[in-house]
Amino acid sequence: MSEAVLHLSGIRKSYRKGEIAVLRGVDLTLQPGEVVALVAPSGAGKSTLLHIAGLLDTPDTGEVALNGRRMTGLDDRTRTTARRREVGFVYQFHHLLPEFSATENLVLPQLADGVSRRAAEARATELLDQMGLASRAGHRPAALSGGEQQRVAIARALANAPRLLLADEPTGNLDPETSDRVFEALMRLVRETGLAALIATHNHALAARMDRVLRLEQGLLV
Repeated sequence: MSEAVLHLSGIRKSYRKGEIAVLRGVDLTLQPGEVVALVAPSGAGKSTLLHIAGLLDTPDTGEVALNGRRMTGLDDRTRTTARRREVGFVYQFHHLLPEFSATENLVLPQLADGVSRRAAEARATELLDQMGLASRAGHRPAALSGGEQQRVAIARALANAPRLLLADEPTGNLDPETSDRVFEALMRLVRETGLAALIATHNHALAARMDRVLRLEQGLLV
């Protein structure tokens, strides 16, 4: 078996000085090419789990490893670099920069990682084409539909060729038909690139189309 992209072991997280226990010992392993659904009611801690997996937050106890490398205890600069290069994020709302075109929204994160503008633009063009947005590449977010905006956000998450994609309700703000199209585009890109994906969703029909479905209940994955 290939080396795990993400490995969480004994993850615990609480707030208010331990009064509110959100995660109570979460264990999770994601392999390359695996798409896993995370289903949980609001307030159950799925966003906390995604933030810990994506190095945006730290657990109280437990270990986080990306691509076989232990991330727990590393300094902020190292964690930031690892997050920028190895993890892509997609949220319910696209968070695109309104003053920039679709292409520019994909180019900027690559420039921040030291990629040349020519290479960044070529990568942006390739991803937007894969998402069926080649004809919309020069449009700013306000000129795009909700589904198009979210597809640009997915492409942006993959701009730096991460090995792990974390998505928090990526279709939750869309109507059912648009949601299905965006999900299909997301799954196609994940399969083509072979990365691992953990996708939080309330949509049980979409969850059933993934490789595994995990429920977060009382701070544990089942």
